Amino acid sequence: MKNLANFLFEVGMLKRTPRTGFQFLGSGAESVAEHSFRTAIIGYTLAQIDGQVDAARVMQLCLFHDLPEARTGDLNYVNKKYVKVDEQKAIDDLAEQLPFGDDYRATLAEFMAKQTPEALIANDADQLEMILALKEHKDLGNRNADEWFPFSLERLKTDAARQLASSIWSTDSSKWWFDDDREWWINGSHDHE
Repeated sequence: MKNLANFLFEVGMLKRTPRTGFQFLGSGAESVAEHSFRTAIIGYTLAQIDGQVDAARVMQLCLFHDLPEARTGDLNYVNKKYVKVDEQKAIDDLAEQLPFGDDYRATLAEFMAKQTPEALIANDADQLEMILALKEHKDLGNRNADEWFPFSLERLKTDAARQLASSIWSTDSSKWWFDDDREWWINGSHDHE
């Protein structure tokens, strides 16, 4: 049980591990845990659209895909030009401590291989999470988001993800909550008391 307690503390480290690409975007901040959570929801959504894949497996791939970053930190595309991280060692070291270590190792191998339909969807979910973040920053005036978007778009492998990316990019990120109900935004109700 002590190894499991340590594992859960390690997972908690992702809440304090920043995603480093935002330094180059010039705005925003996000933890690896925040990224992984929304990635899992996106993965579930894509799995439902697909209708043929194991949605639970997609979510597992999404939730675990960046877990090694608790040990290695997050390396963005600029960092990766110069720094080599032994991610496999981080995966293997953790796997040795877990009663489900073989499953953990297989989950990460599946995600990285991008061969199964579930892994393709999970990888697309990872990219769509970045596209959502870019759109949110674009809507707040960050001009760099427009430059980053095409690269994220080209990484998408499934038609559903490409269609969703197009819809994301053409949708105002605040419209889900800020509607045209002027009366509500002035009075806080529909009652005219």
